[in-house]
Amino acid sequence: MKKLWIYALFCLTVGLSTITISGAASAAVSPETAFIFNTLSFLMHGFLVMWMAAGFAMLEAGLVRSKNTAMQCSKNIALYAIAGIVYWVVGYNLMYNGVDGGWIGTPGPWSAADPAVTAEGFKANADNVYAAGSDWFFQMVFVAAAGSIVSGTVAERVKVFSFLIFVVVLTGIIYPIQGSWTWGGGWLSDMGFLDFAGSTIVHSVGGWAALAGAIIIGARKGKFSADGRVTPMPGANLPLATLGTFILWMGWFGFNGGSQLAMGSAADAVAISSIYINTNLGAAGGVVAAILLNQALYKKLDLTMALNGALGGLVAITAEPLAPAPGLAIVIGAIGGVLVVVAVPLLDKLKIDDVVGAIPVHLVCGIWGTIAVVFSNADAKIGIQILGILAVGAFVFVASSIVWLAIKLTIGVRPSDEDEVLGLDRAECGMEAYPEFSR
Repeated sequence: MKKLWIYALFCLTVGLSTITISGAASAAVSPETAFIFNTLSFLMHGFLVMWMAAGFAMLEAGLVRSKNTAMQCSKNIALYAIAGIVYWVVGYNLMYNGVDGGWIGTPGPWSAADPAVTAEGFKANADNVYAAGSDWFFQMVFVAAAGSIVSGTVAERVKVFSFLIFVVVLTGIIYPIQGSWTWGGGWLSDMGFLDFAGSTIVHSVGGWAALAGAIIIGARKGKFSADGRVTPMPGANLPLATLGTFILWMGWFGFNGGSQLAMGSAADAVAISSIYINTNLGAAGGVVAAILLNQALYKKLDLTMALNGALGGLVAITAEPLAPAPGLAIVIGAIGGVLVVVAVPLLDKLKIDDVVGAIPVHLVCGIWGTIAVVFSNADAKIGIQILGILAVGAFVFVASSIVWLAIKLTIGVRPSDEDEVLGLDRAECGMEAYPEFSR
Protein backbone atom coordinates (compact mmCIF):
# COMPACT_ATOMS: atom_id res chain seq x y z
CA MET A 1 0.00 0.00 0.00
CA LYS A 2 2.87 2.33 0.89
CA LYS A 3 4.51 1.62 -2.47
CA LEU A 4 1.23 2.41 -4.20
CA TRP A 5 1.02 5.85 -2.54
CA ILE A 6 4.64 6.55 -3.46
CA TYR A 7 3.93 5.58 -7.06
CA ALA A 8 0.81 7.76 -7.17
CA LEU A 9 2.71 10.72 -5.74
CA PHE A 10 5.45 10.19 -8.34
CA CYS A 11 2.90 10.14 -11.16
CA LEU A 12 1.23 13.32 -9.83
CA THR A 13 4.58 15.10 -9.59
CA VAL A 14 5.54 14.11 -13.12
CA GLY A 15 2.11 15.21 -14.38
CA LEU A 16 2.31 18.60 -12.71
CA SER A 17 5.84 19.07 -14.04
CA THR A 18 4.62 18.23 -17.51
CA ILE A 19 1.78 20.73 -17.22
CA THR A 20 4.15 23.43 -15.98
CA ILE A 21 6.65 22.77 -18.75
CA SER A 22 3.91 22.66 -21.34
CA GLY A 23 2.41 25.89 -20.01
CA ALA A 24 5.78 27.62 -20.12
CA ALA A 25 6.38 26.38 -23.64
CA SER A 26 3.07 27.80 -24.82
CA ALA A 27 3.24 31.10 -22.90
CA ALA A 28 3.07 33.13 -26.12
CA VAL A 29 -0.49 33.59 -27.29
CA SER A 30 -1.68 33.45 -30.86
CA PRO A 31 -2.01 36.69 -32.87
CA GLU A 32 -5.79 36.38 -32.73
CA THR A 33 -5.74 36.00 -28.93
CA ALA A 34 -3.46 39.02 -28.59
CA PHE A 35 -5.84 40.95 -30.86
CA ILE A 36 -8.77 40.05 -28.59
CA PHE A 37 -6.98 41.03 -25.37
CA ASN A 38 -5.64 44.28 -26.83
CA THR A 39 -9.10 45.22 -28.04
CA LEU A 40 -10.64 44.26 -24.71
CA SER A 41 -8.14 46.46 -22.90
CA PHE A 42 -9.14 49.50 -24.95
CA LEU A 43 -12.85 48.86 -24.42
CA MET A 44 -12.71 48.04 -20.71
CA HIS A 45 -10.32 50.85 -19.83
CA GLY A 46 -12.31 53.14 -22.12
CA PHE A 47 -15.56 52.69 -20.25
CA LEU A 48 -13.69 53.32 -16.98
CA VAL A 49 -12.55 56.64 -18.45
CA MET A 50 -16.10 57.32 -19.60
CA TRP A 51 -17.17 56.84 -15.95
CA MET A 52 -14.90 59.78 -15.10
CA ALA A 53 -17.49 61.98 -16.78
CA ALA A 54 -19.81 61.07 -13.91
CA GLY A 55 -17.01 61.83 -11.47
CA PHE A 56 -16.45 65.30 -12.91
CA ALA A 57 -20.20 65.96 -12.87
CA MET A 58 -20.60 64.94 -9.23
CA LEU A 59 -17.46 66.76 -8.10
CA GLU A 60 -18.59 69.98 -9.75
CA ALA A 61 -22.20 69.57 -8.62
CA GLY A 62 -20.96 69.29 -5.05
CA LEU A 63 -18.58 72.25 -5.18
CA VAL A 64 -20.95 74.81 -6.71
CA ARG A 65 -23.71 76.56 -4.78
CA SER A 66 -27.09 74.84 -4.75
CA LYS A 67 -28.62 77.37 -7.17
CA ASN A 68 -26.20 76.28 -9.92
CA THR A 69 -26.20 72.50 -9.46
CA ALA A 70 -28.58 71.52 -12.28
CA MET A 71 -26.61 73.79 -14.61
CA GLN A 72 -23.36 71.93 -13.86
CA CYS A 73 -24.97 68.55 -14.43
CA SER A 74 -26.49 69.79 -17.70
CA LYS A 75 -23.14 71.11 -18.92
CA ASN A 76 -21.37 67.86 -18.16
CA ILE A 77 -23.74 65.51 -19.93
CA ALA A 78 -23.96 67.89 -22.90
CA LEU A 79 -20.19 68.29 -23.23
CA TYR A 80 -19.63 64.53 -23.14
CA ALA A 81 -22.11 64.04 -25.97
CA ILE A 82 -20.72 66.93 -28.02
CA ALA A 83 -17.12 65.77 -27.55
CA GLY A 84 -17.99 62.33 -28.85
CA ILE A 85 -19.69 63.66 -31.97
CA VAL A 86 -17.10 66.27 -32.98
CA TYR A 87 -14.23 63.89 -32.26
CA TRP A 88 -15.83 61.48 -34.74
CA VAL A 89 -16.58 64.20 -37.30
CA VAL A 90 -13.15 65.80 -37.34
CA GLY A 91 -11.09 65.39 -34.15
CA TYR A 92 -9.68 61.87 -34.40
CA ASN A 93 -8.31 62.29 -37.91
CA LEU A 94 -6.84 65.70 -37.06
CA MET A 95 -4.98 63.94 -34.28
CA TYR A 96 -3.92 60.68 -35.91
CA ASN A 97 -4.39 60.56 -39.67
CA GLY A 98 -1.34 61.52 -41.73
CA VAL A 99 0.51 63.59 -39.14
CA ASP A 100 3.87 61.99 -40.04
CA GLY A 101 6.13 64.18 -37.95
CA GLY A 102 4.18 67.34 -38.71
CA TRP A 103 1.80 69.67 -36.92
CA ILE A 104 -1.68 68.46 -37.86
CA GLY A 105 -3.51 65.48 -39.31
CA THR A 106 -6.04 65.31 -42.12
CA PRO A 107 -9.57 66.42 -41.11
CA GLY A 108 -12.59 64.30 -41.86
CA PRO A 109 -14.93 61.78 -40.21
CA TRP A 110 -13.29 58.74 -38.66
CA SER A 111 -13.90 55.45 -40.42
CA ALA A 112 -12.53 51.91 -40.10
CA ALA A 113 -11.68 52.29 -43.79
CA ASP A 114 -9.16 55.07 -43.10
CA PRO A 115 -5.69 54.52 -44.62
CA ALA A 116 -4.17 53.79 -41.20
CA VAL A 117 -6.49 50.81 -40.77
CA THR A 118 -6.38 47.52 -42.67
CA ALA A 119 -9.32 46.21 -44.65
CA GLU A 120 -10.04 43.75 -41.85
CA GLY A 121 -10.54 46.57 -39.34
CA PHE A 122 -7.20 46.05 -37.59
CA LYS A 123 -4.99 48.92 -36.51
CA ALA A 124 -1.26 48.46 -35.98
CA ASN A 125 0.61 50.28 -33.23
CA ALA A 126 4.22 49.09 -33.12
CA ASP A 127 3.83 45.35 -32.52
CA ASN A 128 0.30 45.60 -31.11
CA VAL A 129 -2.80 44.95 -33.18
CA TYR A 130 -6.34 45.69 -32.08
CA ALA A 131 -9.76 46.57 -33.44
CA ALA A 132 -9.68 50.05 -34.94
CA GLY A 133 -13.00 50.94 -33.35
CA SER A 134 -11.73 50.13 -29.86
CA ASP A 135 -8.89 52.62 -30.34
CA TRP A 136 -11.30 55.32 -31.52
CA PHE A 137 -13.50 54.75 -28.46
CA PHE A 138 -10.57 54.91 -26.04
CA GLN A 139 -9.23 58.12 -27.56
CA MET A 140 -12.70 59.70 -27.64
CA VAL A 141 -13.35 59.36 -23.91
CA PHE A 142 -10.07 61.17 -23.21
CA VAL A 143 -11.10 64.30 -25.07
CA ALA A 144 -14.25 64.71 -22.99
CA ALA A 145 -12.11 64.96 -19.85
CA ALA A 146 -10.47 68.14 -21.14
CA GLY A 147 -13.88 69.77 -21.55
CA SER A 148 -14.94 68.77 -18.05
CA ILE A 149 -11.90 70.51 -16.58
CA VAL A 150 -12.99 73.81 -18.14
CA SER A 151 -16.56 73.33 -16.95
CA GLY A 152 -15.57 73.32 -13.29
CA THR A 153 -13.38 76.42 -13.45
CA VAL A 154 -15.90 78.72 -15.17
CA ALA A 155 -18.92 77.44 -13.26
CA GLU A 156 -21.68 79.73 -11.97
CA ARG A 157 -21.12 82.62 -14.40
CA VAL A 158 -21.13 81.34 -17.99
CA LYS A 159 -24.10 80.94 -20.30
CA VAL A 160 -24.71 77.34 -21.20
CA PHE A 161 -24.69 77.66 -25.00
CA SER A 162 -21.64 79.93 -24.95
CA PHE A 163 -19.82 77.25 -23.00
CA LEU A 164 -20.96 74.47 -25.33
CA ILE A 165 -19.77 76.39 -28.38
CA PHE A 166 -16.35 76.59 -26.75
CA VAL A 167 -16.48 72.83 -26.10
CA VAL A 168 -17.06 72.19 -29.82
CA VAL A 169 -13.89 74.06 -30.75
CA LEU A 170 -11.81 72.67 -27.87
CA THR A 171 -12.66 69.01 -28.42
CA GLY A 172 -12.92 69.11 -32.21
CA ILE A 173 -9.93 71.29 -33.09
CA ILE A 174 -7.70 72.59 -30.28
CA TYR A 175 -7.24 69.33 -28.38
CA PRO A 176 -6.68 67.14 -31.47
CA ILE A 177 -4.12 69.48 -33.03
CA GLN A 178 -1.86 69.59 -29.98
CA GLY A 179 -2.46 65.88 -29.37
CA SER A 180 -1.18 65.11 -32.87
CA TRP A 181 2.19 66.59 -31.96
CA THR A 182 2.94 63.69 -29.60
CA TRP A 183 0.41 60.87 -29.66
CA GLY A 184 -0.24 61.30 -33.38
CA GLY A 185 3.44 60.94 -34.25
CA GLY A 186 4.03 64.65 -34.81
CA TRP A 187 6.99 66.95 -34.29
CA LEU A 188 7.11 66.71 -30.48
CA SER A 189 7.10 62.93 -30.67
CA ASP A 190 10.03 63.04 -33.07
CA MET A 191 11.92 65.25 -30.62
CA GLY A 192 11.38 62.76 -27.78
CA PHE A 193 8.69 64.48 -25.69
CA LEU A 194 7.16 61.92 -23.30
CA ASP A 195 3.68 62.01 -21.80
CA PHE A 196 2.47 58.47 -21.15
CA ALA A 197 -1.21 59.14 -20.38
CA GLY A 198 -1.67 62.88 -20.68
CA SER A 199 -0.50 65.10 -17.80
CA THR A 200 0.12 67.74 -20.47
CA ILE A 201 -1.78 66.45 -23.50
CA VAL A 202 -5.09 66.11 -21.61
CA HIS A 203 -4.92 67.73 -18.19
CA SER A 204 -2.78 70.79 -18.84
CA VAL A 205 -4.77 71.40 -22.02
CA GLY A 206 -7.95 71.56 -19.97
CA GLY A 207 -6.15 73.74 -17.43
CA TRP A 208 -4.85 76.24 -20.01
CA ALA A 209 -8.28 76.49 -21.64
CA ALA A 210 -9.84 76.97 -18.20
CA LEU A 211 -7.34 79.67 -17.27
CA ALA A 212 -8.10 81.59 -20.47
CA GLY A 213 -11.82 81.32 -19.76
CA ALA A 214 -11.49 82.41 -16.13
CA ILE A 215 -9.53 85.52 -17.12
CA ILE A 216 -11.78 86.55 -20.01
CA ILE A 217 -15.11 85.75 -18.34
CA GLY A 218 -14.06 87.23 -15.01
CA ALA A 219 -14.92 86.29 -11.46
CA ARG A 220 -18.32 85.58 -9.97
CA LYS A 221 -20.18 88.57 -8.61
CA GLY A 222 -19.01 89.33 -5.10
CA LYS A 223 -16.07 86.92 -5.11
CA PHE A 224 -13.42 89.65 -4.84
CA SER A 225 -14.04 92.97 -3.12
CA ALA A 226 -12.50 96.27 -4.13
CA ASP A 227 -10.14 96.21 -1.13
CA GLY A 228 -8.75 92.80 -2.16
CA ARG A 229 -10.70 90.60 0.22
CA VAL A 230 -11.86 87.16 -0.96
CA THR A 231 -15.44 86.17 -0.18
CA PRO A 232 -15.80 82.43 0.46
CA MET A 233 -18.48 80.77 -1.68
CA PRO A 234 -18.57 77.20 -0.36
CA GLY A 235 -20.06 74.33 -2.32
CA ALA A 236 -23.49 73.02 -1.43
CA ASN A 237 -22.83 69.29 -1.18
CA LEU A 238 -19.46 68.04 -0.02
CA PRO A 239 -20.57 64.38 0.22
CA LEU A 240 -21.43 64.58 -3.48
CA ALA A 241 -18.03 66.12 -4.23
CA THR A 242 -16.38 63.30 -2.27
CA LEU A 243 -18.29 60.71 -4.29
CA GLY A 244 -17.19 62.43 -7.48
CA THR A 245 -13.56 62.28 -6.38
CA PHE A 246 -13.74 58.55 -5.67
CA ILE A 247 -15.37 57.97 -9.07
CA LEU A 248 -12.56 59.91 -10.74
CA TRP A 249 -9.97 57.96 -8.75
CA MET A 250 -11.48 54.69 -9.96
CA GLY A 251 -11.75 55.90 -13.54
CA TRP A 252 -8.09 56.91 -13.49
CA PHE A 253 -7.08 53.24 -13.50
CA GLY A 254 -8.59 53.11 -16.98
CA PHE A 255 -7.03 56.43 -17.94
CA ASN A 256 -3.50 55.32 -17.06
CA GLY A 257 -3.79 51.55 -17.36
CA GLY A 258 -5.34 51.65 -20.81
CA SER A 259 -2.54 53.92 -22.00
CA GLN A 260 -0.28 50.88 -22.04
CA LEU A 261 -2.14 50.41 -25.37
CA ALA A 262 -1.92 46.64 -25.19
CA MET A 263 -2.80 43.65 -23.02
CA GLY A 264 -1.84 40.86 -25.40
CA SER A 265 1.22 39.58 -23.53
CA ALA A 266 2.38 38.75 -20.04
CA ALA A 267 4.67 41.78 -20.14
CA ASP A 268 1.69 44.04 -20.85
CA ALA A 269 -0.27 42.52 -17.97
CA VAL A 270 2.65 43.11 -15.60
CA ALA A 271 2.99 46.69 -16.85
CA ILE A 272 -0.71 47.43 -16.32
CA SER A 273 -0.49 46.03 -12.80
CA SER A 274 2.43 48.36 -12.03
CA ILE A 275 0.54 51.29 -13.52
CA TYR A 276 -2.46 50.59 -11.28
CA ILE A 277 -0.23 50.46 -8.20
CA ASN A 278 1.58 53.70 -9.01
CA THR A 279 -1.65 55.47 -9.94
CA ASN A 280 -3.18 54.53 -6.60
CA LEU A 281 -0.07 55.48 -4.64
CA GLY A 282 0.25 58.80 -6.45
CA ALA A 283 -3.29 59.72 -5.44
CA ALA A 284 -2.72 58.55 -1.88
CA GLY A 285 0.44 60.64 -1.63
CA GLY A 286 -1.50 63.68 -2.85
CA VAL A 287 -4.20 63.25 -0.22
CA VAL A 288 -1.82 62.82 2.71
CA ALA A 289 0.42 65.70 1.67
CA ALA A 290 -2.53 68.06 1.18
CA ILE A 291 -3.99 67.14 4.57
CA LEU A 292 -0.69 67.58 6.42
CA LEU A 293 0.22 70.87 4.74
CA ASN A 294 -3.24 72.34 5.23
CA GLN A 295 -3.12 71.34 8.90
CA ALA A 296 0.31 72.93 9.30
CA LEU A 297 -0.75 76.18 7.61
CA TYR A 298 -4.33 76.64 8.77
CA LYS A 299 -4.78 74.20 11.69
CA LYS A 300 -7.73 72.64 9.86
CA LEU A 301 -8.41 69.50 7.87
CA ASP A 302 -10.01 70.98 4.75
CA LEU A 303 -12.01 68.30 2.89
CA THR A 304 -11.91 70.18 -0.40
CA MET A 305 -8.11 70.34 -0.22
CA ALA A 306 -7.97 66.60 0.50
CA LEU A 307 -10.18 65.89 -2.52
CA ASN A 308 -8.15 68.09 -4.81
CA GLY A 309 -4.97 66.66 -3.30
CA ALA A 310 -6.06 63.23 -4.55
CA LEU A 311 -6.75 64.62 -8.01
CA GLY A 312 -3.48 66.58 -8.04
CA GLY A 313 -1.59 63.39 -7.22
CA LEU A 314 -3.41 61.54 -9.97
CA VAL A 315 -2.64 64.22 -12.56
CA ALA A 316 1.01 64.32 -11.50
CA ILE A 317 1.56 60.56 -11.89
CA THR A 318 -0.25 60.42 -15.24
CA ALA A 319 2.72 61.53 -17.37
CA GLU A 320 4.71 58.46 -16.29
CA PRO A 321 2.77 55.90 -14.24
CA LEU A 322 4.81 52.86 -15.33
CA ALA A 323 8.48 53.58 -14.71
CA PRO A 324 8.60 54.94 -11.12
CA ALA A 325 9.21 52.69 -8.13
CA PRO A 326 6.25 52.79 -5.71
CA GLY A 327 8.07 55.09 -3.30
CA LEU A 328 8.80 57.60 -6.05
CA ALA A 329 5.15 57.45 -7.19
CA ILE A 330 4.12 58.50 -3.66
CA VAL A 331 6.58 61.41 -3.74
CA ILE A 332 5.40 62.58 -7.17
CA GLY A 333 1.78 62.48 -6.01
CA ALA A 334 2.62 64.16 -2.69
CA ILE A 335 4.29 67.08 -4.44
CA GLY A 336 1.13 67.37 -6.53
CA GLY A 337 -0.90 67.61 -3.31
CA VAL A 338 1.42 70.31 -1.98
CA LEU A 339 1.13 72.29 -5.20
CA VAL A 340 -2.66 72.26 -4.94
CA VAL A 341 -2.61 73.70 -1.42
CA VAL A 342 -0.16 76.41 -2.49
CA ALA A 343 -1.79 77.28 -5.83
CA VAL A 344 -5.39 77.69 -4.65
CA PRO A 345 -4.72 80.82 -2.50
CA LEU A 346 -2.28 82.09 -5.12
CA LEU A 347 -5.10 82.21 -7.68
CA ASP A 348 -7.21 84.15 -5.17
CA LYS A 349 -4.39 86.68 -4.79
CA LEU A 350 -4.34 87.04 -8.58
CA LYS A 351 -8.15 87.43 -8.54
CA ILE A 352 -8.65 84.45 -10.81
CA ASP A 353 -11.88 82.72 -9.82
CA ASP A 354 -11.62 78.93 -10.16
CA VAL A 355 -14.74 77.45 -8.60
CA VAL A 356 -13.54 73.85 -8.17
CA GLY A 357 -9.75 74.29 -8.12
CA ALA A 358 -9.27 72.77 -11.56
CA ILE A 359 -6.39 75.05 -12.55
CA PRO A 360 -4.18 74.04 -9.61
CA VAL A 361 -5.09 70.38 -10.07
CA HIS A 362 -4.92 69.97 -13.83
CA LEU A 363 -2.62 72.76 -15.03
CA VAL A 364 -0.13 73.16 -12.20
CA CYS A 365 0.09 69.46 -11.36
CA GLY A 366 0.05 68.57 -15.06
CA ILE A 367 3.17 70.69 -15.56
CA TRP A 368 4.84 69.12 -12.51
CA GLY A 369 3.98 65.59 -13.62
CA THR A 370 5.41 66.17 -17.09
CA ILE A 371 8.68 67.44 -15.62
CA ALA A 372 8.78 64.58 -13.10
CA VAL A 373 9.08 62.05 -15.95
CA VAL A 374 12.83 62.72 -15.97
CA PHE A 375 13.20 61.21 -12.49
CA SER A 376 12.12 57.73 -13.58
CA ASN A 377 12.41 57.46 -17.36
CA ALA A 378 15.97 57.50 -18.68
CA ASP A 379 14.74 58.47 -22.15
CA ALA A 380 13.25 61.75 -20.90
CA LYS A 381 15.20 64.97 -21.43
CA ILE A 382 14.32 67.92 -19.24
CA GLY A 383 14.74 70.44 -22.06
CA ILE A 384 12.40 68.52 -24.36
CA GLN A 385 9.85 68.08 -21.57
CA ILE A 386 9.83 71.83 -20.90
CA LEU A 387 9.63 72.58 -24.62
CA GLY A 388 6.56 70.36 -24.89
CA ILE A 389 4.92 72.05 -21.90
CA LEU A 390 5.56 75.52 -23.32
CA ALA A 391 4.52 74.66 -26.87
CA VAL A 392 1.26 73.02 -25.84
CA GLY A 393 0.56 75.72 -23.25
CA ALA A 394 1.14 78.62 -25.65
CA PHE A 395 -0.97 77.09 -28.40
CA VAL A 396 -3.89 76.10 -26.19
CA PHE A 397 -3.94 79.34 -24.17
CA VAL A 398 -3.80 81.58 -27.25
CA ALA A 399 -6.29 79.53 -29.25
CA SER A 400 -8.69 79.28 -26.30
CA SER A 401 -8.42 83.01 -25.63
CA ILE A 402 -9.34 83.75 -29.24
CA VAL A 403 -12.38 81.49 -29.03
CA TRP A 404 -13.54 82.89 -25.67
CA LEU A 405 -13.12 86.47 -26.93
CA ALA A 406 -14.99 85.71 -30.15
CA ILE A 407 -17.89 84.28 -28.18
CA LYS A 408 -17.82 87.24 -25.77
CA LEU A 409 -17.95 89.76 -28.61
CA THR A 410 -20.78 88.00 -30.45
CA ILE A 411 -23.34 86.18 -28.33
CA GLY A 412 -21.74 86.99 -24.97
CA VAL A 413 -20.40 84.63 -22.31
CA ARG A 414 -21.99 85.83 -19.08
CA PRO A 415 -25.60 85.83 -17.98
CA SER A 416 -27.03 89.08 -16.66
CA ASP A 417 -26.23 90.14 -13.11
CA GLU A 418 -29.81 89.37 -12.13
CA ASP A 419 -29.62 85.85 -13.56
CA GLU A 420 -26.32 85.19 -11.82
CA VAL A 421 -27.77 86.24 -8.48
CA LEU A 422 -30.93 84.22 -9.11
CA GLY A 423 -28.90 81.17 -10.03
CA LEU A 424 -28.30 79.52 -13.38
CA ASP A 425 -30.53 76.56 -12.54
CA ARG A 426 -33.59 78.76 -12.86
CA ALA A 427 -32.20 81.31 -15.33
CA GLU A 428 -30.60 78.92 -17.84
CA CYS A 429 -32.23 75.55 -17.16
CA GLY A 430 -35.67 76.51 -15.90
CA MET A 431 -35.44 74.03 -13.03
CA GLU A 432 -33.72 73.57 -9.69
CA ALA A 433 -31.62 70.74 -8.36
CA TYR A 434 -32.94 71.29 -4.83
CA PRO A 435 -36.42 72.81 -5.30
CA GLU A 436 -37.53 72.07 -1.74
CA PHE A 437 -34.96 74.54 -0.41
CA SER A 438 -36.61 77.47 -2.18
CA ARG A 439 -40.17 76.87 -1.01
